[in-house]
Amino acid sequence: MSGIEVTPESAGWGFTGLRIVHDAHSGTTGQDEVVVLPLAGSCTVGYRSGRAELAGRASPFAGVTDSVYLPRDTEFTITGCGRFALARARAERGYPARYIAADEVRVEHRGAGACARTVHNFGTPDVLSADRLIACEVLTPAGNWSSYPPHKHDTERPGESVLEEIYYFEVQDGPVGPGMGYLKAEQVLAEVRTGDVVLIPDGFHGPAMAVPGYQMYYLNVMAGPGRREWLICDDPAHSWIREQWK
Repeated sequence: MSGIEVTPESAGWGFTGLRIVHDAHSGTTGQDEVVVLPLAGSCTVGYRSGRAELAGRASPFAGVTDSVYLPRDTEFTITGCGRFALARARAERGYPARYIAADEVRVEHRGAGACARTVHNFGTPDVLSADRLIACEVLTPAGNWSSYPPHKHDTERPGESVLEEIYYFEVQDGPVGPGMGYLKAEQVLAEVRTGDVVLIPDGFHGPAMAVPGYQMYYLNVMAGPGRREWLICDDPAHSWIREQWK
């Protein structure tokens, strides 16, 4: 999991980025707005207008965590013990820094049966004011499917996927080794394990599959050039599945 860093330049797109850091880190947000999210452990985040004490959690599977939003052009430091995600997006406007308490995070239960999963909406438009960044966490029980039906994210141009999306995965270990899962994007089906990152520039993607015996977590980070909206366009061949959940 060390050394994970995605920038718009390294991904070959325009807006979305992610970095995973351990224990101590210092830097500047530069052109990006950033949410510091504890994956495991706790930390103090210091920045020009204050500081935030993040209680964090034992692991991504241990429940909701608090986090902090930092605007562009902000110098910051992270001191603590654990691993922390820096979800980021190229931004034009600066919003005030904000501590996001765990009880402010909207917890959503999506799907039903083998498609049931839990979503932590800490960085979605209904919870966080930001310029472009949209982010959430998804926990998929062992044996279940999420990111389903297959879908893409449309904004201002119907039928054209314009939100770049990052999936960062962690999978619970088994009694004798690391766990695994799968993600389908367009015509590619890939095995994923803890620390894997998948980039979705456009097009239909899903499902994300937690194999029996291994609970799966992923962090979604998205941004694009249009309005900050998280619209979902299902693959029309499979959209009927949502009706079964009722």
